[in-house]
Amino acid sequence: MKSVFRQSIAYGALAGALACVPAAAHAQQTPAQQGNLAEQGDIEEPEEPPVPQTQEPGVIVVTAQGRAQSLADVPIAVSAVSGELLEQSGTTDIRELNQLAPSLLVSSTGNEANGSARIRGIGTVGDNPGLESSVAVFIDGVYRSRSGNALSELGPVDRVEILRGPQGTLGGRNSSAGLISIYTAPPEFDLSGYGAFTYGNYDAVRVEAGVNLPLGDTIATRVDGVYFKRDGFYHDVVNDTDINNRDRYLIRAQALFEPNPDVSFRLVADYSKKEEACCAATFVQPDFAPLARISPGLDSFEYPSGPALTSTSNPIIPVLLGLGQDPRALSQSTFDRDIFVTAGRSYEGETEDYGISGELNWDFGNVSLSSITAYREYSNFQGSDTDYTQVDLLYRAPNEFGGARAFDTFTQELRLNGTLFNDRLDWLVGGYYADEQLRVQDNLRFGTQYGTFANCRIALAINPLLVNPAAGNCFGPNIAALQFANGGAGAFGAATPLIIAGINNLAQVTDRGSTGDVYDQESKNFALFTHNIVHLTDKLDLTLGLRYTNETKDFSAAFGNDNVFCPANRALLSPLLQVPSLAGLAGGLLALSCQGNSTSELDGVTLTDSRDEDQLTGTAVLSYQPTPETLFYASYSRGYKAGGYNLDRSALANPVLFNVNAIDPANLQFEEETVDAFELGFKYSTRRFSASVAAFRQEFTNFQLNTFNGSVFLVQNINSCGSDLGGADMDASAATGDCSPDDVQPGVIAQGVEFETTITPMPDLTATVGLTYADTSYEDNLIGGDNGTPLDPALRLLPGDNLSNAPEIAATTSISWTPPIGNSGLSGLVFFNARMTSDYNTGSDLLYGKEQKAYALINGRIGLTGPDRAWGIELWANNLLDEDYTQVAFNTPFVAPQQTYSAYLAEPRTYGVTVRGRF
Repeated sequence: MKSVFRQSIAYGALAGALACVPAAAHAQQTPAQQGNLAEQGDIEEPEEPPVPQTQEPGVIVVTAQGRAQSLADVPIAVSAVSGELLEQSGTTDIRELNQLAPSLLVSSTGNEANGSARIRGIGTVGDNPGLESSVAVFIDGVYRSRSGNALSELGPVDRVEILRGPQGTLGGRNSSAGLISIYTAPPEFDLSGYGAFTYGNYDAVRVEAGVNLPLGDTIATRVDGVYFKRDGFYHDVVNDTDINNRDRYLIRAQALFEPNPDVSFRLVADYSKKEEACCAATFVQPDFAPLARISPGLDSFEYPSGPALTSTSNPIIPVLLGLGQDPRALSQSTFDRDIFVTAGRSYEGETEDYGISGELNWDFGNVSLSSITAYREYSNFQGSDTDYTQVDLLYRAPNEFGGARAFDTFTQELRLNGTLFNDRLDWLVGGYYADEQLRVQDNLRFGTQYGTFANCRIALAINPLLVNPAAGNCFGPNIAALQFANGGAGAFGAATPLIIAGINNLAQVTDRGSTGDVYDQESKNFALFTHNIVHLTDKLDLTLGLRYTNETKDFSAAFGNDNVFCPANRALLSPLLQVPSLAGLAGGLLALSCQGNSTSELDGVTLTDSRDEDQLTGTAVLSYQPTPETLFYASYSRGYKAGGYNLDRSALANPVLFNVNAIDPANLQFEEETVDAFELGFKYSTRRFSASVAAFRQEFTNFQLNTFNGSVFLVQNINSCGSDLGGADMDASAATGDCSPDDVQPGVIAQGVEFETTITPMPDLTATVGLTYADTSYEDNLIGGDNGTPLDPALRLLPGDNLSNAPEIAATTSISWTPPIGNSGLSGLVFFNARMTSDYNTGSDLLYGKEQKAYALINGRIGLTGPDRAWGIELWANNLLDEDYTQVAFNTPFVAPQQTYSAYLAEPRTYGVTVRGRF
């Protein structure tokens, strides 16, 4: 199928107001802003002062409930925005949708393929493709296997719908937090074309063009293309190159066949490619985290005290300096964006994404048929200096095994809907099938200085005076202090020769590790669903939806590894694990020798496993519309996200106790995540003013958390215990804090209020305000799985605190002014938007020093448009005030938890000019 498919395809202020893209739950638009939205007629309203005929409003139509409905009539929390407004704001990929809705946050970290979307503070955390997205992304009705797969150019867009809360009935794939549906501009039966050229700082060049060509009265075609190239905003000083650059393009071709008013078929084929260097990180400094200090442990409930993380008083810093780290990396601002990485290491990577889909809509009178069939392929690899330091500790080579992932996905959705009983019942039934083939390949290897650095950590633990980074084993002549201590008996008695041999073995772990690990997973998802609206009276509706989902995953893995010094040290040191006085030191040597289960014991080993799960999800909504302008609703919904496999060998077993003959692939499994959600809402809509309010509570069971603890990625389900654990969930022991399975309760609660409003005081002026208060937090008395297992000690700061990247308060605001200029046919454009967020922690383990302070982002655009929009010129700036903030802060790999952090920075200010033309 792959070869056949390849052959078939060759994004402030005006008069004191700050602004954000109009994204209220049922934003009213001017006719120009509504141009790409379907219309179903005007809303009936009480008489208002007359406005010019050209300003008569239309109805924003969405398909959030599987059928075309006026947005103001949909009894769920949904934001919708037109392509016209997306163009005004300059939105070109889903990260920029953050400015559209306060409840949404999209970010990316170590690889753009790992981009994550969060709604109401809930999203998939971490860089593991084995976890599915909590917020599903659909483009033209077709599911993207992970939300990071959609982090690319979108081209011309008709509209975007953002559904908040679990989507467990419709929407193709289940999602536990929400859904983003992007609808690209379709072909039209008029000859037209357009082009746009943008130049900006960082030598940004963006070219977009397209043509719409009708082929008779029944067939229309369209081709769109985008090319974007920009320098990176990090400078790699060592290798004299830029990182986080842009070099990408998109081609989309469509055909629309409408033989009669009852039948339409739309065929869409697209191809996109990125060849970019991504993603760098800098050391966290006091300018980002002034309270981040070296701390003796995690048990304190206060902020830690002591010197800054990158101070030479931090014992790991002199080690880094002694091994060649440029001191400028440790003294510059977090946001200087100069990075100092290992010579010769690269962040270069490549992403390909392409697919074809066909959508059939057939109206049989009282029954309509909709079918969407799609096949997609996505592949990505990315090299990296994975320790983010100039010391060569950990890396991925930029080739087909460099943190690579590939998805081949076939999906089929079929819906039938109609009416019965004199239109008292609006019924819908359907089915969904997805077959997803996922391959993950990895070549993560220890660098040439890893063995020395790891031994320096051992030396620091024994006696800091023994540290000698200039020696291969970090002891050098100081090793004699161990050999001849205690009057010649040795520092560790009879075990001294074994310890010294273990130190020397560890020193040889240089350029060792994976020679090619391969994980294969086939996921088959089958669902049957029904969604029915019962019109109890002319003003009162009851919506009932139910979905049955069956999910199977077949897993296999094959490992290649040349780290022979792990098993050598295992043979030497395992007997010492039984000696209380030596177990800690022997375990430390073993853990560093076999970090992440990197061992030649796995070389040639294969694993297979499978899992099968069934879920019933659904919704019930009672809605009341006393007048055409007002809507009240109350709803319950149950959502679901499938379980799966942690595609990381580190999860197979504790590396200290690893036994290749006893490894169990079931250790890689995590359970399905479910959510029970309750919502009360109100909507009011007239042609000049609209507002919506939603109060929500969402309770997550088996919440899937992926976190990096400084050495390995942990995937753990999070629940809570109904009984008081007495602080056992916040200690350093993995053996304390268990719970009776009968006492397990949801571990994550998201609750709050959302408010959105749009005001159109005159035909060419629109302002919006959106505000979200979301208390998205972990419960007290946390445990792991729903069988009552204790919480991993690396997560002991979680109980009772907010989730990462989940600010309690987020607000958006916007103003759009498009005044006519005299009688010339010219019009102006003044557009500003802003997003403000309160403080939040960016690290999934919530360690101190990862707190992001409150900030505001302001984007602006001013321009001039010619008659009939034949041409336009715009000056624009994003992050107008050049606000410095981070996306995620994390423990610098191997540089010991709590001793240094690194951070992925958000983009600085960008600005430029765009010229447009169309016919």
